[in-house]
Formats: sequence, structure tokens, C-alpha cells
Amino acid sequence: MAYTFQPGMMYMMPTHFGPMAGPRQGADGKGFACIDSPRSTSYSVSFLTNAEQLEPLLPPGFSLHGEPVVTVNQTHMKEIEWLAGRGYNIMGVTFPVVYTGTRDRAVGPLLTVLWENMTDPILTGREQLGFAKIYCEMPDPVVCRGEFHVTGSWEGYRFLDMKLTNLQAVAPENYPGPAAPRPDGVPTGQLHYKYIPRTGEWDKADVAYATLTPAEGSNARVTGMWRGEGTVQFRQARWEDMPTQFMIVNTFHALEIREYRGATITQSVGGKDLSDQRMLV
Repeated sequence: MAYTFQPGMMYMMPTHFGPMAGPRQGADGKGFACIDSPRSTSYSVSFLTNAEQLEPLLPPGFSLHGEPVVTVNQTHMKEIEWLAGRGYNIMGVTFPVVYTGTRDRAVGPLLTVLWENMTDPILTGREQLGFAKIYCEMPDPVVCRGEFHVTGSWEGYRFLDMKLTNLQAVAPENYPGPAAPRPDGVPTGQLHYKYIPRTGEWDKADVAYATLTPAEGSNARVTGMWRGEGTVQFRQARWEDMPTQFMIVNTFHALEIREYRGATITQSVGGKDLSDQRMLV
């Protein structure tokens, strides 16, 4: 007798063993409060680039919004409740866009790619949320004489070098506060493009649509922040170096860096389980 799916429960492949435990559904079927978890440290560098180089990266319905400023952010997370206290690291590349669909409109950074160093959040984030997640190695930064050296590698090939220097502490009263709604009511948050190919018809999509991570609703609290200067270098890769990612790295390597727009280190506690993620049409 074949198994049946329990209504109201979240499943992922393999479905044969029952509902899937993950960041939005624990072993007891309930979610996670994300009040004291995770504990995160983020390293971020931004630079102004050429708008004409970013336009080919825009999915359907998207256009550039404001200055073409690219931000590279690597975050190290620990004490994650849904992983029973374990942690993992992420690194994303974003730039500001506006999405205009047949019904919805939204403004925020487009997450073009999100590297992570653990399989479980990669799979749940791709399938459930529509994040463009792939894998790489991200060791802890090397810190020497006030300089932070952040790297990203794939199978031993180091494709990213990011350095943060001349960092000055930010006073707590100047920490960023909760996201405020726009006066025009247009939703804000991080934007994504979810795409899953159709089996056997490889040039067609089973799923292809924009998704939004709303800016509001997070329990994250900033506990420390520093601002300074930074640089980013994506090393050009051959197919032999990164057979499935060389085109991504080389696209970022080719971006013109007109000027750097500063660097930040942010320490925080808490977050949200992203169950408020929604489809845009």
C-alpha cells in the first residue's frame, strides 16, 4: 500500500520517510522562534560598478533600481536551533532592483547567487524558498593587525579574496533599526528568481517565478558593528578550476569597480525562519 502525504506538513525528497525536518519544520512538526538563534557575524564590502554589466543578469520582470552598487556579504552563523546547535556559512552577491509583475511590485537587493558550505540549507533554500544556492568552502577569516581577510574556495580553488581594513566601531545608537515600510506601500526585501527545469524537457521550466524575502518580521538584534574600507577580488577561473561555477565567478571578475563604497562587520543574534517567503507574479 502506497504512503499518503499528511496535510499541513512540509515534504522534500526523499518523501518516503515522512515529513522533512528543516529550518521551517522541526522534528515535532513545529517551527522555530529564531529569537536567540543564530549568532551571526557578517563581513560586507560594496562597490559601484557599470550598470550595463548588471543588466544581462536581470531575470524577467526585473530592472535596476538606483545606483548599480554591488555588495558581497559573507556571514558565519553558529548555534543554529534547527541544526541542533551546529552552524554554517553563507556568501551572497546582490545589487538593487525593482520587480514589476502582472500583479506584484517589490523593491530590494536581488540575490544573484548564495554560496553555502552545508548541503541541508542549500537544498531547503533552493526548493522551498527559491534562493539561488550553491556550494563553496568558507573558512573563518584570517585576522592580522586589524585587517580581516575573507575567502571563498571550491575544491581547493580560491576564487574570492575580500579584505576589510581601517574599521571603526559604530555607536549602538547608530545601529540599523527594524525595516520601515516605504511611503508608497511597495513591499521591500530581498528578491530572488526561482527556477526548476522540467525533467526530460531540459530547455523548459517546471517552475520559474520571482520570490520575495520580506524585510520585516526578523528577530535579529545587532550586538556589534564596525565600518571601514574594503576590497573584493574574484579570481578568473578556467573550466578545469570550477567546472560548474566558472561562468559565475568570471562574470563577477569582469565587473568594473568604479569605486569602493565601504565595508562593514556586523554581529547579531536572532533572525527568522523565512516562512514568510512569498511568490511574486
